[in-house]
Amino acid sequence: MSGQGRSSAMKMKVVFVLCIVVLIQTEVALAAVYTVGGSRGWSFNSVGWPKGKRFRAGDILAFNYKSGAHNVVVVNKDGYNKCSTPRGAKVYNKGGDKVKLAKGQNYFICNFAGHCQSGMKISVFAM
Repeated sequence: MSGQGRSSAMKMKVVFVLCIVVLIQTEVALAAVYTVGGSRGWSFNSVGWPKGKRFRAGDILAFNYKSGAHNVVVVNKDGYNKCSTPRGAKVYNKGGDKVKLAKGQNYFICNFAGHCQSGMKISVFAM
């Protein structure tokens, strides 16, 4: 009889692991991908692009631009407001960059001279 107990325990472990895998896959499948700036891509006057959109933590922002023409810098609120790059900020510069949103406020700028000041920045709140 003790052999059946071990077999049942092993089956339960397998079912548990499969449930976890399904939950993880479901979370990934539910993540939305947003192209920043729509068909224009990441460009000047993008600051208003997030308006009217609902973002969730885990959603992906796709920043499409020509490499060498722009970049994407993940900044804090101060960096966003002042169009400045904090020490240690993550910088993307390949074009077609994909960034996963964290829960709460997310800030992005282009730190090429004058670009952020020309509206090449967005602030996105993810629930």
